[in-house]
Amino acid sequence: MLTLPIETAPEGRPAPRVLVIGRSESVLSETVKILRRKGHAAGACNDFADTVDLFDMATVDVVVFGGMVPPDAKERLRQLISDRNPAVVFVQGFAGIPGVIATQVQVALTGADNAQTRLAVTYDPRTRTVDLHLDRPENVQVVAWWHTSFTPPEPRSTSLALLDAWLPAGKHTVALPGEIPPQASFVTVTAGDTARALIVGPMPAGTTMASFPQPLDDGISK
Repeated sequence: MLTLPIETAPEGRPAPRVLVIGRSESVLSETVKILRRKGHAAGACNDFADTVDLFDMATVDVVVFGGMVPPDAKERLRQLISDRNPAVVFVQGFAGIPGVIATQVQVALTGADNAQTRLAVTYDPRTRTVDLHLDRPENVQVVAWWHTSFTPPEPRSTSLALLDAWLPAGKHTVALPGEIPPQASFVTVTAGDTARALIVGPMPAGTTMASFPQPLDDGISK
């Protein structure tokens, strides 16, 4: 079992508190490292039975569920956590990829509606292009992520930076290269302090217990 207390990086200041609940120890550990580097107070746990007793849920701002948290355990945890903290925001992680999870947390903390207003992002599977609309000039990063192995309990992944440039307000299109597979693939877009996360290719059957209704809203719910 792995339990990482909710802490900031050593030099960190008081920050939003994020708890990541999932199965893979390597994914949990790396996600926490990324979130702490971003200035968040982050922790993680893969003890589904005792999570609510290991953390002070009344102080948590965001709870992320990994895709391999069983549905019944997730619903039980949602209810117990909501009872202790009705204001908590829940995020369903798209996949066991730390960079994607960290972006989903960023969206949750800035507000999905606000992010969509400032940075509208869609994916067109016919043309394999990411279309984005900026309401102001911004420095924009577009990154593709995908799984390279699903071997339990530690999945592996890689990433490719597609764009890192200052863009004017308006519409822009980014094409996905052929090396990005049509399954278990994702795109994150960051513009200033605003971000979006998209599923490009869904996870193969049997590699996740999560379901994603339409519209996705970056997996965020109350």
